Amino acid sequence: QVQLVESGGGLVQPGRSLKLSCAASGFSLDYYAITWFRQVPGKEREGVSCISPSAEHMYYTDSVKGRFAISRNNRVNTVYLQMDNLKPEDTARYYCARQLYSCSGYPSVAGFDAWGQGTQVTVSS
Repeated sequence: QVQLVESGGGLVQPGRSLKLSCAASGFSLDYYAITWFRQVPGKEREGVSCISPSAEHMYYTDSVKGRFAISRNNRVNTVYLQMDNLKPEDTARYYCARQLYSCSGYPSVAGFDAWGQGTQVTVSS
């Protein structure tokens, strides 16, 4: 059974950090790019960052460049999103999704065949 499970969300103050994890099961991450998306109720889902299967390519939306870092460990079938200097506008539910071979679809939400259930990130003082 193909599954992606996000974890690591929570409530933090502005300027603090969180590290999200996206754990894959039922398949090997070796051939899949993973994208992190986020969504606020009433708004469209936004592509935040993508990492290619061997981590040779990484992409970030402008609003998180210099603050977020995506990484992966294929040996443990997990992708991470380190989020530093968090801002209230980063508040959202964060999802990971897989795409075969590359980040070619990034930042569109189309072309992903498996999604996690999401983890909530709330940045507030």
